[in-house]
Amino acid sequence: MFTGLSEFLAVADHASFRAAAAELGVTPAAISQAIRSLETRVGLPLFQRTTRSVALTEAGADFLARLRPASAEIGEALEALVQLRQRPIGRLRLSVPRIALDLVIIPLLPEFRRAYPDVRVEIAVDDASVDLTTGRFDAGIRIGEFIERDMVAVRITPDFRWSVLGAPSYFDTRGRPRVPEDLTSHECIRYRFPTAQAVYRWQFQRKGKEFSLDPPGSVIVNDHITMIELAKKGVGLAYTADLVAACELQSGELEAVLASYLPTKPGLFLYFPAKSQNQPKLRAFIDMSTRCMRKGR
Repeated sequence: MFTGLSEFLAVADHASFRAAAAELGVTPAAISQAIRSLETRVGLPLFQRTTRSVALTEAGADFLARLRPASAEIGEALEALVQLRQRPIGRLRLSVPRIALDLVIIPLLPEFRRAYPDVRVEIAVDDASVDLTTGRFDAGIRIGEFIERDMVAVRITPDFRWSVLGAPSYFDTRGRPRVPEDLTSHECIRYRFPTAQAVYRWQFQRKGKEFSLDPPGSVIVNDHITMIELAKKGVGLAYTADLVAACELQSGELEAVLASYLPTKPGLFLYFPAKSQNQPKLRAFIDMSTRCMRKGR
């Protein structure tokens, strides 16, 4: 559809096939052939040619008047693409679980926006696994062990130490489990992955070997923050990461039990397809995320 248009514009600008050829780096014969093909396609002569001059016909002048603004817009669009390649600009879409908000997004985003004001950030909060390509996301944040192997994954938090937590009021009423098997006589707040049918089994370790339990519980949620809030109210015991409940542990609203039986697992990672990592907007977010982690934010 666009074949011959650049040649037409060059000839119209210079009123010369030879000068147009020099601008485009081709031969005058190639310019002449391109113009003839264009004229054949539209069924009208676009230039009047003599041995001494080249001038637009009436049809050619009308065509140029319509084509010039479109050509300028195309040029601006191409320049915008160059800008996208050269500096952080555009919209950055991220899919993140709710636990990533306090641990990563809220501490990081103000500084990122100050550093890169031309990047618009869209955060989609969803604990479910998502297909980045189908959802048109640039990147996602998830717990390391749940990221697909074909993704590039960059660590953005320390490892998680998993914890069984309860409110002091709960322990005053129900006592404290001493070994994981004691959980069978406790009320536990269970977690179901949003995209899974099975309820998550609590993971433990003993003498270097891992094992899991399916403790009893009358409440099932699909969000760690809700689980923590319910645990604070004494509804039951929660199984979550130490970093996720760090404030509650520090304040004493929740207390940890069974610490010697709990495993350490990979924390949160920023992940994305390999082909996306050279986008300046994403590269900037990757670099700032890893830098903040090293600083211990």
